[in-house]
Formats: sequence, structure tokens, C-alpha cells
Amino acid sequence: MARFAGMTVLITGATGGLGRGAANGFAAEGARLVLSDINEEALADLAGKLPAESAILAGDIAEESLSEDLVRLAVEKFGRLDVAVNNAGIVQSFVRLPQVPSDDARRVLEIDLLGVFYAMKHQIPQMERQFKATSRGGAIVNIASAAGLSGAPKLSVYAAAKHGVIGLTRSAAVEYASKGLRINAICPAHTRTAMVDGFVRISGAPEAEALAELTRGVPMKRVAEVDEITTAILFAADPANSFMTGHALAVDGGIGAI
Repeated sequence: MARFAGMTVLITGATGGLGRGAANGFAAEGARLVLSDINEEALADLAGKLPAESAILAGDIAEESLSEDLVRLAVEKFGRLDVAVNNAGIVQSFVRLPQVPSDDARRVLEIDLLGVFYAMKHQIPQMERQFKATSRGGAIVNIASAAGLSGAPKLSVYAAAKHGVIGLTRSAAVEYASKGLRINAICPAHTRTAMVDGFVRISGAPEAEALAELTRGVPMKRVAEVDEITTAILFAADPANSFMTGHALAVDGGIGAI
């Protein structure tokens, strides 16, 4: 039987590389999907291609009302919310801290950190109500980063936001461990998404040379593939993985082992 058959999964940042990978992974495992992204056209296109019943709502995750509306949509459309993957995020320019424009820093923190806070603020009460009513809890998977586990030169504000996501994850996991919720974070290193493609373009170097520079500190000497991160997301959300909570799971090619 499919791992997520009959379950409702909410995914933010659904049209990006990791969001799209997660949507495909959960759809293949029988889930019903509530998908969100700021790009409404791309969102509708994605939903139309998935082998799953889906509901979509476009909006800016930095606006708290979107998170509230997404939970409401899940309940109105499918009756409950079982899994939330808080994936929406952006990255700053690859520069030293004093060179980060203050408006850019504010936007990164609003989306990458406050966006996750708003999402959890509205997801948690719904999942807690469900647990009280049916003894079926829920799982929240926050997409952090390997940059949230250590320093990240030239990504200071992004790293600060992702450290914050891990702090939110661990704190809420303890608060709700006895209330039917499991809350974990996935911490990928560089993954073959539009973000990495953008770095390659900006570098001006041949792709192989740019990727070699990007992965210089990665023991596996390569970037991750989206499917590898999707596997970790589904693992964290899997109901069979019922004793793991408050964990920041590094999927980093060995960086954390150094």
C-alpha cells in the first residue's frame, strides 16, 4: 500500500526544484496535495501534470494570511491536514555580510524564516485538533539547509534564516511531541536546482569548473540530485517513521562529518 494513501499533504514553494520533487514523490505515494507558490501559472501547470487530486493557492509566504488560507483550503477540500512541507525560500547574493543590501536581507528573513513561522503557527493547531479528535497526528517537514548547521561564508543572512528554521523546528517538536505531531527539518547541501544553475551562470565559468568550486568542501565532490532530497523528505514525513522528531537531518554529501 502507498505510504501516504488518503493523506493530505501541503507543500509550499511547490514549483521550485525541491517543491516539485516533493509533489511528485507524495503524489506517487497516494497523497492528496495542497500546493502553493508565488507563481500562479507555474502552480496550475504543475497541478495539471500530477497523478493526484490537488488544490492550489498562489501567494507570498511572507504574508501570514496565506498560511492561514492554505490550512483552511486543506480542511475544506480534503477534510484534514496530515503532512506539511514548508519549502518556500529564497537565497541572497553570494557576497560578504557588509555587501548584502538591507532590503535583500529583510526579504530573505521574511520568506525563509518568518514564512516557516507563519506556516507552523497555523498548521500546528489544526494537526493538534485532529489528534485530539481521532488520535491521528501529523508531520511537519521544514526545509532548512546545511547552511543552518554551520557557518556559510558569503551566505550570512541565508544561514541565519536557516539556523532559525532549525530552532523553530526543535522548539516546536518538543512542545508538541506528546500531542501527536512530529516536526523535523531537512538540511540539504547544494542541490541541482535553479538556485545552483543561477550560481553557475553568475560565475561565468564552464559548468564543470563552477560546480567543482561549489562542491570543493563536499566529500562526495558533487551536488545532490533533487530525488535524493525528496527521499529524505518522504522519510521524515512517513507515518512509519513514528519516533523521530526534533531532528535536523543533514543530506549533505558528508560535509557535517568533517
